[in-house]
Amino acid sequence: LSNPKAQKLQTSYYKDMSSEYIKFEGILFPKGYSIKHLKFCRDEFVVKNTDVIVVTYPKSGTNWVIEIISLIHSKGDTTWVQSIPIFERSPWVEVKASQPLLCKKEQNGPRFYSSHLPIWLFPKSYFQSKAKIIYVMRNPKDVIVSLYHFTKVLKWSPFYSPSAVPFGSWFDHTCGWLSLRGNENFLILTYEELLQDLWGNVEKICHFLGTKLKEEEVNLVVKNASFSAMKANKMSNYSILPDEIMDHSQGSMLRKGIAGDWKNHFTVAQSEAFDKLFQERMAELDQRLFPWDPTEAGTPSPLPNPLKNSSCLFNVIYISVFYINIDCIISIIYSIKLSVLPYWSC
Repeated sequence: LSNPKAQKLQTSYYKDMSSEYIKFEGILFPKGYSIKHLKFCRDEFVVKNTDVIVVTYPKSGTNWVIEIISLIHSKGDTTWVQSIPIFERSPWVEVKASQPLLCKKEQNGPRFYSSHLPIWLFPKSYFQSKAKIIYVMRNPKDVIVSLYHFTKVLKWSPFYSPSAVPFGSWFDHTCGWLSLRGNENFLILTYEELLQDLWGNVEKICHFLGTKLKEEEVNLVVKNASFSAMKANKMSNYSILPDEIMDHSQGSMLRKGIAGDWKNHFTVAQSEAFDKLFQERMAELDQRLFPWDPTEAGTPSPLPNPLKNSSCLFNVIYISVFYINIDCIISIIYSIKLSVLPYWSC
C-alpha cells in the first residue's frame, strides 16, 4: 500500500470484519466498526461543503462508482487508480481506521469518501452542509447473490439472529436515502443503468460534480472504469489484501459485473415471493426509480442449482438473513415453506 500506517489500519479493519459483531442503535455491524466511533461519526464528524460521498447499501456497485469518480478526478489518467488502493482513495467514514486518511485528505483539498450507513446514522452535519452525495442502488435480488459469493471470499463468521441483521434492511436503507431525492446535492444512480449506458452516466456524474471533461477524457474514463480494467487492477480488485482476510482461492471481490445473475440462483417461487414483498414495501415510491423490472429481466430456471449437501439450506438462510432483513426472509420462508431454498448455489 502507499502508506504503511494505512496498510496496518486497513488490514486490521478487514481482519476484524471476519469475526464478531456489534450493535449500534439496533443495527448490527461487523467488529471492524466500533460503537464509540459510530457515535462520533453521527454526532461529531464534520462534513465539509466540498465533500463528495458515495453512499450505498453493500454490494450495490460501491467500488465501481468510486473508480469512476477517481478517473473523473484524474481526467481518465490511470496513474492514481493504479498506484493508490481504492479504500485509500475513498475511505469509509464510519470506520475508525479511515480517520487518518480523512484527515490527510482534508489537508490536501476536497475529500472523497464512502459510507454504507443508513440515513439515520449518517453524520448529522451533512444535513446542514452543501456536500454532494451519490447514492447507488442495485436490484436487491442481485445484492443477495453478490453477498452470497462475497462471503465465500471474505472470511465472515457464521451468524443468525431472528431479530436483527448486519447493516440493517435493504428496504429501510433505500427508502431512507430516497427521501432526499430532488435535492440538488443528491444524485441517484443504479447499477443497472451504469451497465446500460456508462458513457451517459459518466457525463451525468461530471455534471453533478461540476467537472468538465473533453470527449476524449470521457472516453478514457469509460474505458478504464470497465469491469475488465478494474478486475485487472490490483489497486481496485482487493487482491492486495492478505489471505488471512480474503480467501482468494474462493474467488475475487469483482466477480461478474453483470445484472440479473439472480436468475441463476432464485427459483420461480422465490422470485415471485420477493417481488411481492418488494411491491408491498416500496409501494409508496415511484417505481420508475427501480429500473430492474422483473418481467423484463428474464425468468429464473425452476431448479437453478441442485442441492449438493445438507448444509446448503443453512448457508442460504444465513446469507439471506444477513443481508436483506428478517422481514424479507421470513416472508419468503413462509411463502414457499423452505421447499425451494436448498436450490441456491452452494
